[in-house]
Amino acid sequence: MPIIFCSAPVTEPFTFESIGRNWDQDHVTRPGGYPFYHYLQTEKGCGKVETAAGSFVLPENEGLLIAPFIRHSYERCGELWFTRFAAFSGTAERSIPHIMGNRQVIHVGSGQGGLISDLIDDCMEMYGLHPLDGKQLSIKCYAMLINIADGTSVTSPADEPLYRNYVLPVIEEIERAYALPLTVENMSRKVFITPQYLSRLFRRYLNCSTYEYLTSFRISKAKELLITNPLLDIQDIALRTGFSDPSHFIATFRKTVGTTPLKFRKLN
Repeated sequence: MPIIFCSAPVTEPFTFESIGRNWDQDHVTRPGGYPFYHYLQTEKGCGKVETAAGSFVLPENEGLLIAPFIRHSYERCGELWFTRFAAFSGTAERSIPHIMGNRQVIHVGSGQGGLISDLIDDCMEMYGLHPLDGKQLSIKCYAMLINIADGTSVTSPADEPLYRNYVLPVIEEIERAYALPLTVENMSRKVFITPQYLSRLFRRYLNCSTYEYLTSFRISKAKELLITNPLLDIQDIALRTGFSDPSHFIATFRKTVGTTPLKFRKLN
């Protein structure tokens, strides 16, 4: 299975919109870019990538991360070009620009590319297991993002007591009850810490505040409903995703996604 597209609802902080390996890479031109952060790495042969931020030649094991909606195109340099790739999504998708230092393009050398290749292989193997362990996949996805960002190995957040005791229970509460009138104050009270400290922990592990995470998760669920329920009106989608005021939902959606819910539905 050289390529996998995620079709299940997004419930983890980080996951893959698509991931693949051993892909016989064709010429690609995207004047408007791609809607997700995506990473492309040469497996065999060589490729050339043209972006709004410059041109890059990718020999074996070198890769490139491109931010959403950045104009780009790529083509093979010789007779063959096989690639590995991954596009990133998740309920904490809004934190990826912070992880990447708001860089539009990141070049990855061959040494670090070898580590990322191993992570892609591990994730592809995980997709072959049933049931899929979404939390472990999310941790692998986060590790891949960190390795792309700065070339350092990453300790799994799940290994740290502060994450397990305070952040993870709140994430699970958000995933379970996002349609209800949740507040940061109530969620922090359930784990016996202040709202301010809870948000500091969220920023430490996910690069966003508790409220930003909650909002991002709700918008992610709204995206799913807009695409999978084309006859559902905007007011119902707002209520089903925890927004009591449709006007506030539309304004938040526009600020987060860059377009209105109706335009998003038409585009998708």
